[in-house]
Amino acid sequence: MLLKPDVVVTDISMPILNGIEAAAQLRKSGCESKIVFLSVHSDPDFMQACLSIGAAGYVIKPRMATELVHAIQEALAGRVFVSLGEML
Repeated sequence: MLLKPDVVVTDISMPILNGIEAAAQLRKSGCESKIVFLSVHSDPDFMQACLSIGAAGYVIKPRMATELVHAIQEALAGRVFVSLGEML
């Protein structure tokens, strides 16, 4: 069975294959799903790396409860959402 989700939510820090590499492989394979990253990393370099491979969202884990659903909604609407509060 081939899954074609509208949105993929992934973490950056995962064993074996990090989320950025996984998202890059998804894109390379033709996956058109919107990708929203959920991460403990508030470093803007991580956010930029995710956006450079076409991420539609980047949510910092401390803001997950208040921002993740909104980030997914924005991704589905064709917009980009980034948690900025802790990156400034």
